[in-house]
Amino acid sequence: MKSPDLSGWIQRFFQEYLVRQRNVSPATVAAYRDTFRLLLHYLQKRRRQAPVSLSLDILTPDNVLGFLNHLEESRGNTVRTRNARLATLRSFVHYLTDWLGPELPAATRRILTIPFKRQVKPLIGFLTRSEIEAILAATDDTWTGRRDHLLIFLLYNTGARISELLALRTQDVLGPQAKQVKLQGKGRKQRTLPLWRQTQRHLRQWIRQNRLTAPMALFPNRYGEVLTRFGAFRQLKKLVQRASLKQPSLSRRPISPHLFRHATAMRMLEAGITSEVIALWLGHESFNTTHQYVEANLAMKKQALEKIVPPKTKVHRFHPDDKLLQFLESL
Repeated sequence: MKSPDLSGWIQRFFQEYLVRQRNVSPATVAAYRDTFRLLLHYLQKRRRQAPVSLSLDILTPDNVLGFLNHLEESRGNTVRTRNARLATLRSFVHYLTDWLGPELPAATRRILTIPFKRQVKPLIGFLTRSEIEAILAATDDTWTGRRDHLLIFLLYNTGARISELLALRTQDVLGPQAKQVKLQGKGRKQRTLPLWRQTQRHLRQWIRQNRLTAPMALFPNRYGEVLTRFGAFRQLKKLVQRASLKQPSLSRRPISPHLFRHATAMRMLEAGITSEVIALWLGHESFNTTHQYVEANLAMKKQALEKIVPPKTKVHRFHPDDKLLQFLESL
């Protein structure tokens, strides 16, 4: 019996299941798309066969594990990215199982047994106030410099994801005085955030000088198109290089737009704002996500420790006399 065609099922998975039935966001579609694009390029190079001619029996645990190892070893992806790609493929196999049942190749079904990889969760990084001021000072008075200055100001003011800001249209800046901005986050969740007066002034000047109308992108590139994530990362990299001459700490670690988001959360936490309010401000789906900022705040930990009185006891070191216990103690 001939194995079902892979190409047709991938198209059905996207068009009928993800878009029509689940109505997932464009960002989710893009993430799933990238997984399949990377997988098909990997299989094409490995099997020397056009992706459109592949059948479902190409989806085996060995091929998927090889692909996941390729992501980590050749592309330098993190364990988190690897697990996200695997989650996409498992979702696809679940979809195939529901539709094909016993017709689905047994090897393809065994992909569901591939476990997610455990990962070390590092403490989050964030920018200090002096580092942010140094990056802002590195912008110049050119058109690009004024745009980048406003983008960084909004990143710190709102704590928004870079994708949320780049998706902004002029109409999302609310009111003639630009006192608020409307953001759309993950899962199409919308939130409206107030702005500092300084941010309001920069926004009004930017909109007026560029004659931006309601449907126009708030942050375009030099060609009038929406500034891409790659473009924003590239501009930030240039600014960090300039700023590091006066703020050497910026050159000691990679700086991404997401660090401004962390900086906003940390400033709020230090100001005594509750984690529930911070979660709503940042657009976190779960309050638990916000707890990572508490873990990273060493100053708060020191304050907590100062309130605890250590016990007055004398330490007695354990010295095992049994050889097996000595071996275990040495490990």
